[in-house]
Amino acid sequence: MERKVREAKAERERLLREREERLMEEQRRQKEPLRTHTDTLKANAHTEERTQISSTNHTLEGVPLSLTLDFDLRAHVESLGHNVSGCMGVNLSSRRCGGFLTKRGGRVKTWRRRWFIFDLDHQRLAYYTELDEKKLKGVIYFQAIEEVYYDHLRTAATSPRPSLTFCVKTYERLFFLVSHSAEAMRIWMDVIVTATDEHSRY
Repeated sequence: MERKVREAKAERERLLREREERLMEEQRRQKEPLRTHTDTLKANAHTEERTQISSTNHTLEGVPLSLTLDFDLRAHVESLGHNVSGCMGVNLSSRRCGGFLTKRGGRVKTWRRRWFIFDLDHQRLAYYTELDEKKLKGVIYFQAIEEVYYDHLRTAATSPRPSLTFCVKTYERLFFLVSHSAEAMRIWMDVIVTATDEHSRY
């Protein structure tokens, strides 16, 4: 158990370092277009407008939505067309999303029901034994999440509900999660994808 805690702490520190480096790089990139914008302002208004648009696109590209200022998770999910208030079993606020999902184990491939919390303030997706959030079973830090996708073919043989199964891919592991309904699955996928830079591809 102590070894697992040490490994988790080491992994967290590594991911936090990577995140800090990424943020510093992003801040450096944001300053460059700002200097360009200042120079262009001296030239003419037409060029200034073009540079401003280019700068805005550059700074937003590749940045996870969860890191943007004043990001409202619930408002974002509702803007995608989801009926959040009508979806039972998914508790969604401006900063957190909670609900039960069935997760496949890592080494032992059994399916267990876990209480998941997607937390913007702590930048992590944590899962617990029960809703009271006392017994933490595991953590997926946002920095480690690469992509979120639906792949019923891969899980059809083992999943208790293949059509409601989706995948969360991290640097080191592939998590298979099962929701209780199709709408809840779509909401969870759109929530988790905000922790990645996938939104910039669409």
